[in-house]
Amino acid sequence: MEKCLFVYNPQSGKGKVEKQESKIVQLLEGKYQVEVCKSNYPGHIGELILQRGETADLLVVSGGDGTLNEVVNALMHLKAKPKLGYIPTGTVNDVAHSLGIPRNIKKAVKNILDGKPFLHDVFKMNDRYGIYVCCSGLFTETSYATNQAHKKRMGKIAYALHGAKKIFTTKAVKLKLTYDKGVIEDKYAIMLILNSRSVAGFMINKRAKLNDGLVDVVLIKSNKEVVNLRAIVSVAMFFLRGLKHKNKKNMQVLELNSFHIDTTEDTIINLDGEKIGAGSFDFKVIQQGVEIIVPNIEKLNKK
Repeated sequence: MEKCLFVYNPQSGKGKVEKQESKIVQLLEGKYQVEVCKSNYPGHIGELILQRGETADLLVVSGGDGTLNEVVNALMHLKAKPKLGYIPTGTVNDVAHSLGIPRNIKKAVKNILDGKPFLHDVFKMNDRYGIYVCCSGLFTETSYATNQAHKKRMGKIAYALHGAKKIFTTKAVKLKLTYDKGVIEDKYAIMLILNSRSVAGFMINKRAKLNDGLVDVVLIKSNKEVVNLRAIVSVAMFFLRGLKHKNKKNMQVLELNSFHIDTTEDTIINLDGEKIGAGSFDFKVIQQGVEIIVPNIEKLNKK
């Protein structure tokens, strides 16, 4: 029988995962020999995967997009990577939304058992890995700066309230992007590097391919040092309309595999919803770097 490593944070999903641990294990044991590991502190999930991941055929993880980023960063250091089964229990769950993975815990586990493997692109930014978004500028502080207690109590509303407080005080991002066809340099209200259909709960690009070795780089200009109303409206329209909005004069959209970005040392970068180091970085896509289980549409249609 194949081995399954089930790793989760006991606080994940407002404690729902821990309450349903026995039911989850019971479902998985119909197909796998299951080992359960609980995280005890931030970063522990990654450590557990580095220690035991290569002994498993399947890795099952519960959490939000930030947890998934921690998982991907650990997996990319393994020589033999297990398949990844995901139980989304975060506030937004953009990756699950993009892939059609159910948020209901029981349905998510059934997806792991009945779904099909999908080779998902991963990207590398200096020495860190990501799976769906890298961004800076307007609204991008919200995912990591919003109070955790507020997120648990109010969900997406907490993000909206925090974003509203910062909306007229965000400084423009000064950056220079160098790629194989030239250099782009200006001030921007927001920079988005996307390998996702959904960002911040908004469906940005329904047709996005997540395994083609390319990312969408979206740059929305700001003609002021502090982002003004015009730029704010442009960013809002982008989130509402997605890439359909890309032909506007103050927006640039590129499909790239690798590039270099120079920016100021105080420019904070958000990687998969987590705050990471500021400043310049090299970026490249690792095509089909992680195998994740997604819904088998044919099976779903037969039920």
